[in-house]
Amino acid sequence: MNEQNQITQDPRPFVKMHGLGNDFVIFDGREDRFDLSADGARFVADRHRGVGCDQVITLWPSDTADVFMRIQNADGSEVGACGNATRCVAHMLLQEFGLDEITIETLSGILKAGRNGSQVRVDMGEPRLDWDRIPLAREMDTQTVELVVGGLGNPVAVNMGNPHAIFFVDSIDEIDLNDLGPQIETHELFPERVNVSIVEKRGPGNLRLRVWERGAGITQACGSAACAAVVAASLRGLVDRAAAIELDGGTLVMAWTDDDHVMMTGDVAYVFAGHVFAPFDLEGPDSRESA
Repeated sequence: MNEQNQITQDPRPFVKMHGLGNDFVIFDGREDRFDLSADGARFVADRHRGVGCDQVITLWPSDTADVFMRIQNADGSEVGACGNATRCVAHMLLQEFGLDEITIETLSGILKAGRNGSQVRVDMGEPRLDWDRIPLAREMDTQTVELVVGGLGNPVAVNMGNPHAIFFVDSIDEIDLNDLGPQIETHELFPERVNVSIVEKRGPGNLRLRVWERGAGITQACGSAACAAVVAASLRGLVDRAAAIELDGGTLVMAWTDDDHVMMTGDVAYVFAGHVFAPFDLEGPDSRESA
């Protein structure tokens, strides 16, 4: 990217928020629809030369929901869902509109979010458990995936708008996720790459979770991974379809309901607001059509 070109446009306002340390730079494109290029997303997400975040969020108008939420990882790649970002955006818009519930369109579908006291609760929809909907490179039982890498083996595979591989371990502190995470993320078994989770049962209804996110690396929290973890732990008989999940950045309360939806509740926080120069394409293609 030509850094000289980035000052030819007016700076664009943003809000930075986080959900349990999983942080986002949020741009509002509802009034003047624009695209942020992959280079632009990498620039904004850079913690030394940009604003710094795990994901860049752009809000667009929606014909079927209150807003459309575009999600770009720190490496510029685009993904279909992000639970913590959904909670942050929901909190922002619930305050703006004075509502108790809001709908957010994503590439993976429409999500409903609402107030739960001072926290935000999101219906993350139904988990996808078929091998071709994860997707995996070949047919197999997604409850015991035929994969061993280092000290991790036989994960549960779940798609919660993003593909997840969930490994259950005796001690989460003994796993070098910095080493194993990128190996598993790019393994040939996962044609669209995968988010890598390690889970330790800490007690009845309590799980400890660490996550290597595809395109972002280790993050303080990952909402869709927490959703996938409660589903996977339920399938393995470790919890009864509900759990408090402790991540590096805090705790999410999860429930896999009888109607097959995964509900996520947790805190959000504002960090700061500002303006940034970045290569915004005001005439660019609609990523909802090209993704």
